[in-house]
Amino acid sequence: MCASGKKMMLELPLKIILTEDGASNFISHKKKLIRFRLADNIDEYGISMNKFSPRSIQSMVLLDYISKIEISMPEFVSSRQEIMDLSKIIVFSLLYKQFNRDIYSAILQCECVRKYNRQNPAHIIDERTKMSEKQLRAMLVSKDAAIGAVRKEILEPIWTSIRDNKNFSIEEKNVYMLMSEKFMNRMGLMNWYIITLFSKAEGFADMIVAVRNALESYMEKSKVAEYISVMVMELALSSENTNIRKEAKNLYPDEDDINMLMMDPETRMKIVKELQRKRVLVSVAWKLGGGSTSIGKQGRLQVTLYNKDDEFQEVKDSVETKANADTNKRTLIDFYRQMPDGQEGTDLGLYYLSYLDEACKKVNVKFESLVNQFSASDLTVINLIFNF
Repeated sequence: MCASGKKMMLELPLKIILTEDGASNFISHKKKLIRFRLADNIDEYGISMNKFSPRSIQSMVLLDYISKIEISMPEFVSSRQEIMDLSKIIVFSLLYKQFNRDIYSAILQCECVRKYNRQNPAHIIDERTKMSEKQLRAMLVSKDAAIGAVRKEILEPIWTSIRDNKNFSIEEKNVYMLMSEKFMNRMGLMNWYIITLFSKAEGFADMIVAVRNALESYMEKSKVAEYISVMVMELALSSENTNIRKEAKNLYPDEDDINMLMMDPETRMKIVKELQRKRVLVSVAWKLGGGSTSIGKQGRLQVTLYNKDDEFQEVKDSVETKANADTNKRTLIDFYRQMPDGQEGTDLGLYYLSYLDEACKKVNVKFESLVNQFSASDLTVINLIFNF
């Protein structure tokens, strides 16, 4: 449930593709952009990082500087915790952004704001209202006490509910209370400006309730972050094991027990080094939203896993409905169920997938999973698509 993980620094080979705003910011600071060939064979410009702080990635996401993050490695098991932490950072950052947007929409619908707009048609506060951060900071400079009082009014009932919940352990209670504060800390200046502007108005209590309801909703949605990180890791490990098993058969053609070979640390390391030499890599990409101007897509996350894999060619051919089809699109459930006999992890993958699907439905997060297999390149592409 932790949004940023326990480590201060993470070590993963990140390719970070920047938005237009992100690229402009880096160029203005004399940072040279790198041209990448991504796993989908498309060239993009961005920056690379091999060691980074969770806070830096989160800040860049919140500023709309990142459109995609991709990592490519021959094996993932040694970086399991780092990858799961990265996945959770990305999901939480997206949730924080979407929370702030939904709060803005909710408070604009409050009767006190609607009444103000009717009485002040020349100074309407709506989705088109724009104010610079400098202006907002100047207006809020003397509002610390009022903001503190409103925060307390919003949070106290939530904290009381958490403390009184007998199903939570002490650690869980602390995590949920901290999470509520983190979401409140991500409330934008424009939201606080409107809240303080109407704090003495008739009907302001409804605004407090609207913010509290949104906060509780997003605290529930945040539970999905853990399920997503586990599912991403399961898919990466499944692809990794497929590649290692295949290479083990190439390196040790006379060995009958391939699984035993894979369990030996020294042999496994030798196989992984050979995969690295041959550039047989598994890639995972997180594509964030559709940009700040893409209406309806800001809360979208697409996680894509790429693996060059011919193990499923026979299965793919058997389920194709058209002769000589270039691609075959299926759900992830179909993909798992149609794996060849002996392919490990199938039951575990379906288990994780069912939990993820159920968790998303409970908190109204739209979830879709698709698998494409391209016969021309033996490339398997798995997409997990979420809309928060």
